[in-house]
Amino acid sequence: MLLNPVMLAILLQISPEMLPAVLIITVIIIILLAMSLKIVREYERAVIFRLGRLLGAKGPGLFFVIPFVDNFIKVDLRVTAVDVPEQQVITKDNVTVGVDAVIYYRVFDPIKAVTAVENYHYAVMMMAQTTLRDIVGAVELDDLLTRREELNKRLQVILDEVTDPWGIKVTAVTLKQVRLPETMLRAMAKQAEAERWRRSRIIEAEGEKQAASIMAEAAEYYEKHPVALRLRELQTLIEIAREKNMIIVAPTIMGQHTTELGLITAMAKGVSKETK
Repeated sequence: MLLNPVMLAILLQISPEMLPAVLIITVIIIILLAMSLKIVREYERAVIFRLGRLLGAKGPGLFFVIPFVDNFIKVDLRVTAVDVPEQQVITKDNVTVGVDAVIYYRVFDPIKAVTAVENYHYAVMMMAQTTLRDIVGAVELDDLLTRREELNKRLQVILDEVTDPWGIKVTAVTLKQVRLPETMLRAMAKQAEAERWRRSRIIEAEGEKQAASIMAEAAEYYEKHPVALRLRELQTLIEIAREKNMIIVAPTIMGQHTTELGLITAMAKGVSKETK
């Protein structure tokens, strides 16, 4: 059963004429309480100012503020990724390249992040762009392409030192892409092709050198063992005799043993049988 205004006034011991004022005051109190209670998440902090003076940082969880007297700024403590737009830079060896990067940072001191710099996100972005141009402009193109990990560490150290008074910690810096002009790409392709050609010629020359060394050793061995040389000659004749309709004319030496002649004849007969 709902209470009418008269019964409510009797219960509250308030005259009916004062009831509207009491209701208005109650609504105002409820609104003020709602404005006083604030909640921030686990990864957030609230930097509170009272009449312009810094009180400190609150959170996470529930905290109270004085309406119309206190104001606060929420600061996110999670790691933030900043995509640095492409920067046109002239390297130390006068090559124009386009370089972009990604900066990862987080706020470790929310009070400094609010009071030491106006907009820490924008400040980190601008500092990353200028530092990227300075670092890339101080190295040559070959170092930029081959020593990217070292450049990433240098960028991180410099940015971390600059942003430390702002309460910002730069956790990582990564160069995303290096864009080269078309003329430089064609020149690098020609250079790579010439390098592959040079390596192939070196490998071929090394092979010839090794083959010549082995043949020189074989020649010395044949010189010391004439019988081995003769056997090699006979083996060569057998390989040649495998061709059909071919007459082989081989030089002979007077005074050779008849056994050698018989060996050649037997080999020739064997080859003749194989070719039939």
